[in-house]
Amino acid sequence: MALQPQQALSTVFQRFSQLSPGRKLGVAVGLAAALALIVGLVLWSRAPEYRVLFSNLSERDGGAVIATLQQMNVPYRTEAGGAILVPADQVYDLRFRLASQGLPRGGAVGFELMDAAKLGMTQFQEQVAYQRALEGELARTIQSLAPVESARVHLAIPKPSVFVREQQKPTASVLVNLYAGRSLDPAQVSAIVHLVSSSVPNLTPSGVTVVDQSGNLLTGRAEAAGAQGLNASQLDYLRQVEDYYARRIEAIVTPIVGEGNVRAEVRADLDFSHSEFTSETYKPNPTPDAQAIRSQQSIEESSTGGGQAAGVPGAFSNQPPGLASAPLNAPAGANAGPAVEQAGSNTVSSRRESTVNYELDRTIRHVREPLGRLKRLSVAVVINYRIQSGEGGQAEVRPLSPQELDQINGLVREAMGYNQERGDTVNVVNVAFTAAKAEEMALPLWKDPEIVSMAKELLKSLLIFGLAFYLVFGVLRPLLRDLVRPPEAAATPAGPSVTVEEVEPTAETLPPSPAESYEEKLRQVKEFAKQNPKLTADIIKQWMTQP
Repeated sequence: MALQPQQALSTVFQRFSQLSPGRKLGVAVGLAAALALIVGLVLWSRAPEYRVLFSNLSERDGGAVIATLQQMNVPYRTEAGGAILVPADQVYDLRFRLASQGLPRGGAVGFELMDAAKLGMTQFQEQVAYQRALEGELARTIQSLAPVESARVHLAIPKPSVFVREQQKPTASVLVNLYAGRSLDPAQVSAIVHLVSSSVPNLTPSGVTVVDQSGNLLTGRAEAAGAQGLNASQLDYLRQVEDYYARRIEAIVTPIVGEGNVRAEVRADLDFSHSEFTSETYKPNPTPDAQAIRSQQSIEESSTGGGQAAGVPGAFSNQPPGLASAPLNAPAGANAGPAVEQAGSNTVSSRRESTVNYELDRTIRHVREPLGRLKRLSVAVVINYRIQSGEGGQAEVRPLSPQELDQINGLVREAMGYNQERGDTVNVVNVAFTAAKAEEMALPLWKDPEIVSMAKELLKSLLIFGLAFYLVFGVLRPLLRDLVRPPEAAATPAGPSVTVEEVEPTAETLPPSPAESYEEKLRQVKEFAKQNPKLTADIIKQWMTQP
């Protein structure tokens, strides 16, 4: 018969009071240790996973971040190397909230340094504070680049002089600390150089030096790459042109030969040089009908001679007059004047001039070549053999016919815009592809992040469950069972109500001797139960009805 909770509790206290002081202390210590272990396991299972919020922080930045986390009531941990850990579910949220407050500052101060201006600062101190603030702002800006972990900027700004000949240009030095496995390409180095030079007055790009944490001079490498070959943007444009033509060729040939049975490679020769020229040409003199009149002038002169002297003064014109002759019939009373007629006085002259100016046939042409002009294309196309079903349903590999190759060759030429004058070349080859079975390297289970995380959580849960199971069933249960068990339960199996007269003569073998082993005792009890089933049932019934 099961005990009630109140009876069990009173029995526990009664049994506990009957124990010796040493056993009481041991039971109390065991219960306390078990409870403490259970509580610790529960708290450990509920404890959040910590991840790195920031690492490699300076002492000033680390102190500022910790002070801010304490104000936010956020739990944190610190590790060697300036790393600060917070709960994993709050990492990104805290980074955004701290970034809004300008943390971490990366060891560089910006223009907030000018907010703490002190009274009585000299002009030199103000200039130094401004230069420090400018250096810090530039360092922060450079750190925003993806490959840059940290940066430092040093500005050498000379003191201005009133003499023109003694004026010096400022210079700048930039030290970048890159992340592991990252590097800056020449375009990014040029961007840093122009960023710094544009932020300081009178600073030219040639006066900026960029060095990485290994002491490599990056500005010299970028200038050499720009002077000897193509820059990053030109290389990207070249790859885009080649990929564009390759995709066009594969797109037009794939429907004929099938998916995965054609490979096209294109090599483009581009001209990135800047060139422009002007030409002026004159054509030979054309016919007057085909010419345009620019201007035309006509002059006409005519004269008729009279009684007056005319001509050019001289010996020929200075001649005496001829003999006078009187008319035979003159009117009466009329003044008889001399009637003289000069020989050669009736002269007539005429002159005509005409001037026509025609336009010159001139052609002026100004040509500027485009940047990245396509000079030549070289195309190589590989086509797989055709797979056909042969006799017996087996697949057979056969080459393409010459007519099909000619058709594909023509399509490739049209797709690429073949120009013979430009020197383009096309080579189409029909071969059997080698079927290489590329076995994917399966990622080991112990390297898969998801599986590792699941395994950690599973092991953590199993460990907690195992320890709790052991504490409950291996420590607490036996201890409580001994305390709750009534005193009668510890009696002999025969029970107090069983008399000797009720036992058959064969029951003398039931009480075993103390020297016998457990197996022998168990064998005797089983034998007694077989021989006396009724008596055994009565004994069990009495045990069950015992209060």
